[in-house]
Amino acid sequence: MFEVNTVLAFIGLLVVIALTFLLLSKDSKMNSLQAAVDNLQRALDEMDEQAKLVVRTDIELNKAQEELDRKITSLYTLQKLSRTISSTLEENQIFKKVELSYLADLGFQKALAFLFDEKENKFSLRLSLGYEEEEAAKIKTFIDAHKETYNGLIHNEKAVSSIASRENPADTKSTKETFGVVSFVFAPILAKEGNPGLLFVGAEKTDTIITEGDEELITILANQIGQALENARLFEKTWQAHQDLENRVEERTRELSRALEEVKKLSQRKNDFVSNVSHELRTPLTSIKGYASILLSGKLGVLPEEVGKRLAKINKHSDELVSFVNDLLDLSRIESGKVELKLAPLNLKSIVDEVADLLAVQFKEKQIEFSSESPADLPEVMADYSQIKRTFINLINNSVKYTPQGKIKVSLTRLDKEVQVDVSDTGCGMPESAMDKLFTEFYRVDSVMNQEIKGTGLGLAMVKNIVTAHKGKIWVKSKVGSGTTFSFTLPQAY
Repeated sequence: MFEVNTVLAFIGLLVVIALTFLLLSKDSKMNSLQAAVDNLQRALDEMDEQAKLVVRTDIELNKAQEELDRKITSLYTLQKLSRTISSTLEENQIFKKVELSYLADLGFQKALAFLFDEKENKFSLRLSLGYEEEEAAKIKTFIDAHKETYNGLIHNEKAVSSIASRENPADTKSTKETFGVVSFVFAPILAKEGNPGLLFVGAEKTDTIITEGDEELITILANQIGQALENARLFEKTWQAHQDLENRVEERTRELSRALEEVKKLSQRKNDFVSNVSHELRTPLTSIKGYASILLSGKLGVLPEEVGKRLAKINKHSDELVSFVNDLLDLSRIESGKVELKLAPLNLKSIVDEVADLLAVQFKEKQIEFSSESPADLPEVMADYSQIKRTFINLINNSVKYTPQGKIKVSLTRLDKEVQVDVSDTGCGMPESAMDKLFTEFYRVDSVMNQEIKGTGLGLAMVKNIVTAHKGKIWVKSKVGSGTTFSFTLPQAY
């Protein structure tokens, strides 16, 4: 019995020990499982936080994307609006180009624009979008009543808005109530030319948030309007100045035309007068010269020596007068176009030689060395022989008069389609002030030598008219004490 109890006790002890070991093993497993559960919970918590972070980040990215899309849309709209505004140069059309659809794309539903007339000291309403006519009129009255405040916004040259975090010189609450908006932006319209102004834009929606980017966009738009106004005003000024200039030019042209007609009439009268007088002078001069010639011939008897001398002077001066009258008639004919040029190919070198032979006695008397030069391939010119010969006689004879002793040279030069003639001398020369008047009728340089040398002042005027009639040009270079060079051109024959 004792042994049985002992065995039972031992078995019970074993069972207790086994149960103890089993319990301890389960407890260890429970602890291990609890640790795993705790780790899993922590992992789940971390995943939850990460998920929340991802959601927040996604929401922020969506908002940023929406804001970016809005800014891109606003910039694109601003670009289109700026291009539209800049497409006109009429001030009245600039504000009409701003439409409500553009404003909506920028995130606003209402807009007003005012320009301040400094002369009348008041604002004028130039743009109204999203307002009834009566509403816009009330707002304009409000603006005029507080023009000092709103002029201050213009002169501040910075945009102001309903951003709460910013110092705002405008009464935000009063502005919202007066303009019927929940948020707004004021931007100055500045222009160097003309009146400045203000651009107002507002939003009616409570979820619309004004940002610094919106201020910048509206400021750019206001600047674009100001630039467009300045361009329009400058264009108006330029156009008006152009019109005034055109009117003045037209009036001046009419005056010049009338003056030209008067000059033509006077010139014609002068030519007619010269022609008539010259013809009238020829008859008595012919009689005087005829009677003088008869008396000098001795047909009416032998004349005393003194009488003969005086008759010779009468005859000589009669010749001078006849020559003068002939020059007047020729000049008058050339100027009036009554002289018909007999154009033919001419060899200028031959004409120069003829004139040199004709004036050889004068060269010898005044101890003048005459020379001429021309290239071997000098082309012929298309000209009137008698008129060109007269031109050379006048120019060379003129050089003889003002070259007491020295050299005279005629140079012929081939140009592209012309031949240039230079008649140079080593005579007394003339001042620069005489150049412009030298080819004027009856003009003679005021000098001591000219007081001693006789002349009518018609020779050079005739030469110019002859050269001009041949479609050539004539000019002169001279310096006192260094001689003179007359140059002219004639067209080549071929």
